[in-house]
Amino acid sequence: MIFHTSGLRLLVLPELSFTIASMTYSNRAACYTWLGAWAEGLKDAQKCIELDPSFSKGYIRKGTILFFIEDYDKALEAYQEGLKHNPNDQDLMDKVQSCVEQIKRTMGKSTLPAELHERWGKVIQDTEIQNILSDPIMQSVLHDLQENPSLALHHLKDPQVMYKIQKLRIAGLHLV
Repeated sequence: MIFHTSGLRLLVLPELSFTIASMTYSNRAACYTWLGAWAEGLKDAQKCIELDPSFSKGYIRKGTILFFIEDYDKALEAYQEGLKHNPNDQDLMDKVQSCVEQIKRTMGKSTLPAELHERWGKVIQDTEIQNILSDPIMQSVLHDLQENPSLALHHLKDPQVMYKIQKLRIAGLHLV
């Protein structure tokens, strides 16, 4: 990690490329991840993305850290953002799949009735949630999620459907 930090100090020279800086921030983010220094790693991953939005590793580093700290929704967002720039990146696709699987596993955790009541009150007032729940296509997708999960995987490839499912999940609705 010392070499990465020293290398970044050299990058004040204008003739050095943003790509080199991006790779260096990515590598240092990986080092921080291995050390469990999540905040520093996340900061470097974000800097990597800012310097070179087309460099997949920045999104992978950011998503991996968010996954490790169990912020699966934000991890999924990071991987999906990377796929916007690199739609054929197999590493990013694999990370999306892992994240979706982890989100499914965590959906079944129990919640206290008082928390459910409070959450449902907020959900009912959210017009975007209401629109998602009243959309016939999303009703079909949600039905498939519960009744036929293998068919539901087909729906999850659609970024708009995935966004809406994430929105429902963030709102605290258990979909499975």
